[in-house]
Formats: sequence, structure tokens, C-alpha cells
Amino acid sequence: MSTDNHLTWRLLRVWRRDWLVTRKSWLIGFMTPLLEPILYITSLGFGFRILIPEIQYEGHTLTYVVFMAPAIIATNIMYTAFMENSFSSFVRMYYQKTYDAIRATPLSVDEIIAGEIMWGATKSLMAATIMVTVLSLFGLVRYPTGLGLLPLAFLGGLLFGAIGMLFTAFVKSIDMFNLPIFLLITPMYLFSGTFFPLENLPGWAQGMAWALPLTHLVSLARNLCLGTVSWMNVLVSGGYLLAATVLLVPLALRLMRRRLIK
Repeated sequence: MSTDNHLTWRLLRVWRRDWLVTRKSWLIGFMTPLLEPILYITSLGFGFRILIPEIQYEGHTLTYVVFMAPAIIATNIMYTAFMENSFSSFVRMYYQKTYDAIRATPLSVDEIIAGEIMWGATKSLMAATIMVTVLSLFGLVRYPTGLGLLPLAFLGGLLFGAIGMLFTAFVKSIDMFNLPIFLLITPMYLFSGTFFPLENLPGWAQGMAWALPLTHLVSLARNLCLGTVSWMNVLVSGGYLLAATVLLVPLALRLMRRRLIK
């Protein structure tokens, strides 16, 4: 049994294990990102078009459905990775004892956790690919910039997977995940420029919103969908997401190593 903290490509064995398990219920995982954008577009998008005929966004006049569609992708990236590396990872660690079984192999603890986070990012990428395909059929994704949504989904998946794993390192029971969802995930979902422009918020609230990772994910996703992405957008929002990922992934590894090695 290995308890050191080195990383090798053996972490892909953990990724492959999660892939093989998920493949058995692939239809459930496929239906959610397939139907979710359709439901949002038909309910909120077309339902609000009379109440909100146009939205001003960064100097562009958009219909509400065009404004909202990229945020659907961004929020799905967040939820997919966070839930996979919080609820699902906790179940594998605490109830199924999957981590204990893997630790009996030559894999290190860091390789187990890194493989889990990478799998969460992969699920975000797969879900985003399906959603981008669906939204493209409605003419809501412009190319070639829309292709940038796929690497963005993986990066966002790594970040929110690491955030989910951070909470997994601390919670004592699965019910405690309601706290980060209520105090962190839901506020980001509502106040990160998802359903209305941040300019509608007071100045102090805008500053707080830009401190949230989902705000930068939504901003990049929206500009990639609209074909209006700029180098400044990439440097600011992309740099934020990358820096946060580089900071939080090692932190998640360290805290999970402390929890698993007693």
C-alpha cells in the first residue's frame, strides 16, 4: 500500500475505473445534458421573450435566449464537476470504501484523488459537448470560437471538481453537503451573470460577483458563444480560472491526503 504524495500517469487507472462504472448507466448521464438546454430554452428563453425582448451586453443587443444559453453550459459545468467530486466522491470514500480498496494497490493517495478530479472534469467536458451540440442546432453557438467551450469545460471541471473535493475532505456526513450548496453553489448560480447582466447589480455586488469563479466561467462561455471573445477576456477570466485551479487542486490533494492517511 502506497501513502506517498507523488503523481504519475497511474492516476488514469482511477479515471478509467470511474469511466467503466459510469458507462453502465450512460443513458441517465446522457439524457440530462441533452434535455436540460431544451427545457431552459423553451421555458425561460422563449417564455421571457415577451417580458424581456432585448438585453444589452457589452455593447451588443441580444435576445434573452441568446444571452442565457451560454450560462446554461457554464452552470452545468459547475454542477457536474462539483457533484461528482462531492456527493459521489464521498459515497465512494465513506460508504463503498472504494478508496480503501484502491489504496491497497501501488497507487498513491494523490493519484487516487487527482484521478477523481480529472474524472469530474471529464464528465463536465462530456456534458458540455452534448449541450454545445444541442444549442448549436438552435443557432446559439458561433464557430469557430464555440469550439473553445470544450477546453473551457475541462478547465472549469478541474476547478469545481477541486472545490467539491475540498468539501469532501471536511464533511463528516453526506447531509453536510447541503451547506456548501446553499451557501456557495446556489449564490453563484444566481449572481454570476447567469440570468441577468451584472450591470444590473449595485457596484458593491458587482465586485463580489467578479470574485466568484462561475462569473468568469459564464463570461468566457458567453463571449465564446457570441464570437466576441477578446484577449482581455481570455487574460482576465481565463487567467482567473487557471490560477484558481492551480491553487485549489494541490490544496484538495493535501487535505484529502490528510483525511485518508490517519
